Amino acid sequence: MVFSPRGAREQRAAASPGTGLLLGAARHSAGRTTAVFVCSAASAGASLALPAVLGRTLDLSLGRDGAAGSWLAVCVALITAEVLLDALEALLSGVTSARSTAWLRIRALTGLLAAPPERAARLTPGDLATRLSANATEAGTAPVSAAALAASLLAPAGAIVALFLIDVWTAVAFLAGLPLLALVVRAFARGTSDSVARYQLVQADIASRLVEVVDGARTVAAAGTAERERDRVLAPLPELAVQGRRMWRVHGRAVARGGVLMPLLTTGVLAVGGVALTAGRISVGDLLAASRYATLAAGIGAGAGLIGALVRSRSAARRTAGLAELPVMTYGAETLPADGPGTLELRGVRVVRDGRPLLTEVDVTIPGGVSAAVVGRSGAGKSTFAAVAGRLTDPDGGRVLLDGVPLESVAYGPLRREVGYAFERPVLFGDSIGEALAAGAERASPGRIRSAARAASADAFVTLLPRGYDTPPGEAPLSGGELQRLGLARAFAHAGRLLILDDATSSLDTVTERQVERALARDVRAGTRLIIAHRLSSAVRADLVVWLEEGRVRAVGPHAELWRIPAYRAVFAVPEAETGTGTDTDTGTDAASDAACPGPLAHGERGR
Repeated sequence: MVFSPRGAREQRAAASPGTGLLLGAARHSAGRTTAVFVCSAASAGASLALPAVLGRTLDLSLGRDGAAGSWLAVCVALITAEVLLDALEALLSGVTSARSTAWLRIRALTGLLAAPPERAARLTPGDLATRLSANATEAGTAPVSAAALAASLLAPAGAIVALFLIDVWTAVAFLAGLPLLALVVRAFARGTSDSVARYQLVQADIASRLVEVVDGARTVAAAGTAERERDRVLAPLPELAVQGRRMWRVHGRAVARGGVLMPLLTTGVLAVGGVALTAGRISVGDLLAASRYATLAAGIGAGAGLIGALVRSRSAARRTAGLAELPVMTYGAETLPADGPGTLELRGVRVVRDGRPLLTEVDVTIPGGVSAAVVGRSGAGKSTFAAVAGRLTDPDGGRVLLDGVPLESVAYGPLRREVGYAFERPVLFGDSIGEALAAGAERASPGRIRSAARAASADAFVTLLPRGYDTPPGEAPLSGGELQRLGLARAFAHAGRLLILDDATSSLDTVTERQVERALARDVRAGTRLIIAHRLSSAVRADLVVWLEEGRVRAVGPHAELWRIPAYRAVFAVPEAETGTGTDTDTGTDAASDAACPGPLAHGERGR
């Protein structure tokens, strides 16, 4: 049995990546879209009846028939009904588009959050913002545009039928120009599709560049590169202008051609109708009705605008669907053993991203209840190891087990309750710091939050804030170290049998880091600790060290034993060019004392 937090996916259409999403939005808004169509169709019916009633009223008035007054009242009623129906259609269209847009955004955001983090991280914040805002809004108008397009064809079709009833030759005169009109609409749809897609891509590029500059505002100010960054953000504007002008040229040509063709068709109908009037085949009222029906039939050209709207919606839906259709991380239905100590096993784990191996045949067993440091040079695969260990990503090969249970078989709730993370750059969500710390698979109580904050050495500075734990995160002037301590407090408040610290103490001073480590051992729920370490002090105080090199496990063992290997010591060494001495720094202990501890080494290392 497999469970996904997103629920069952709808069937996707094979024709286009965005078609399935648009069909889903149409089904979601089916009732309101039907109401829009009914109102539009009723308005078209009123507009079709009006010319015939006007013509009848004119004939009765010219003949001084007393029934003309009644027919005039019918004309007023039809005009009033048309106005009211158009107003109701506009209201329903706005509501329907808004709800369709909301549905699309929810689907896209759900897909984004349900995907493995590394897949979502490939999209820039600016691109994400564009897809969830402008693109979703444009895609959300598709159901209403489709209903309006279908209803817009009723009046022209009915008008052509009416022309046949009045005089067959008036209808023939109009139909003679329809092939030309079809060519105009086809050229408009094809030209619009490509230009709209390119325009939306350039929009996303500009948004991404802008978000980058806003995030790095301090760096830009310090470097004095404001003008250069402004020019970089605005560099795609010429391409945006090109595609914008292209869209307007396509639209302008369609309008110009339609503007010439439609009056010609109407004039042709009137000319044929005039001949029929002269021949006595139709009356003056029939000629008036024919002229009105020719105008209504010419409205078929207005469908080009709705076709253009649908083309833009479909292009926008493709981009929104890119989020909704991200691969989902599915979960099983098993639970973890109630008395499990938190034993972590990686068996033959292999991770490849963009053709580059990040982890290769990793075989490691970390006993439950120990503190294990993962060390290695930059790019050795430490963060990937941490992501696989807690199932923030799945390996491309091998298995990861916690207390003997494969992580992919564990249900979503139990896994997230028992595996916790603290990161180098934590992000606080919520209306207050207290709410941000409480958020998790299970909401932490205020008492537990305060206890976790004290363990992370965060309670002291939080209580000094104007509103304490009720202070919004955006209003709290936090340093990098204070933010990391809050990230640790959140992890401590939700600590399970496995707690993974991914470089989560890198911004702490040595004294604070030592205080946090003591509190972690004394005040936080006992369990396995996996520490992604860059400082030698973290490796020294760990029970076990996993040494990675180019995505492979070089050795596993206590730090004191690994310290006998020159290559291991080199992982923590500061280059001579930086120190001028070539000595190791930040040892946190006496290296000679550490190296003196005897013992066998794991994975075949024998003190090179």
